[in-house]
Amino acid sequence: MTGEDRKVQQEFARGDVEALLLAACANGDEELVASLYEKVGDEAAWTAACAHELESHIAHKLLHLRGASGVTERWKEAHEKVAARIGVYMSLVDEMAEALSAQGIPMIAMKNAGIARGIYPCLGCCPMGDVDILVRKKDFWPAHEILLSLGYRCSTRSFYAAGDALSGGLEYQRETENAGSMWLELQWRAVAGRWIQPSQEPSADDLVARSIAMDGSRARLFSPEDNLLQVCLHTAKHSYLRAPGLRLHTDVERLVRGTRIDWTLFLHTVKKLKVKTAVYFSLWLPCILIGTPVPAEVLAGLRPSEAKRRRILRHLLRAGFFYPKAGRKFTRVNYILYSLNLYDDTGTLMRAVFPDRESMKESYGPSNTFTLPLHHLRRLADLCFRRMKT
Repeated sequence: MTGEDRKVQQEFARGDVEALLLAACANGDEELVASLYEKVGDEAAWTAACAHELESHIAHKLLHLRGASGVTERWKEAHEKVAARIGVYMSLVDEMAEALSAQGIPMIAMKNAGIARGIYPCLGCCPMGDVDILVRKKDFWPAHEILLSLGYRCSTRSFYAAGDALSGGLEYQRETENAGSMWLELQWRAVAGRWIQPSQEPSADDLVARSIAMDGSRARLFSPEDNLLQVCLHTAKHSYLRAPGLRLHTDVERLVRGTRIDWTLFLHTVKKLKVKTAVYFSLWLPCILIGTPVPAEVLAGLRPSEAKRRRILRHLLRAGFFYPKAGRKFTRVNYILYSLNLYDDTGTLMRAVFPDRESMKESYGPSNTFTLPLHHLRRLADLCFRRMKT
């Protein structure tokens, strides 16, 4: 870590509570977690952990260092509850994959679901609010029918559900016996953000073709390079700090340490898709915050201009990395200005603001010479105002 990186790290985390939360996300650091836990006290540690959904992470490290007798009951229960709930989720992932596979539909477990099922050894340290799965676009509606037959109901937590099946996917819900209600997102786009165009992410067909099998499941994993790129873009989609906050960066941390990345191939793909700036911050931030071992030459190959880097950092420092649910991290204007800086060049930015006709059709329906301009106006309004919870 350079002196400049260390200075930025200190700007992000200025107190012992923040240091405890970062240590909870890092690899190892059990003794540091225990030391900081004693320093801040049980109540402050618990309150901060709950605000960041990190109580099971801290519990795991305290249990590993002290054993069950050295940890208070609520920390043990937090870890056990997460492990039990995610265990149920993983069983349902396997069930879905089996049903889809029987109809010739390959399914990829995305993001934390894939990490929990195929990479990271502790389910208790993999809390997640929902499960994300990816299928090829041609398989989307057959997969939708299979999910309905398994007891899932098409639902949404967002007012703007209409048309989501065309623009990337749909949300579902299923009640479980022991884990409450599980939310599921069925996707045919791996990222599907408003500011991210299909041309900036690999196609689902290519992702499925390169995917790898998981032991004991019909569910599949992205290739290591695709997996890392997908979680980098997902982290960028959440502005690196919006809910769930710090936990976003554990995905990158676990993939970098837990899989063998072909960094040359990864860099080639990132540059081809013109997402260098977004991916740079997704790798650099966990590197300086929680010690993720990203090769220096990779960061150097992605680093944006110093002026752009400082502009983005200014927005992130102003927003802050902690307490993601305490309130909006950005004003509407600041969020738009911040998002504009994440594009690698003007051409990519213009394609995001004014997508091609096919992309517009998928999001807003068929158009002609007269209605296309109206759809573009609606697109601009959506970019500026839709689902503004930042």
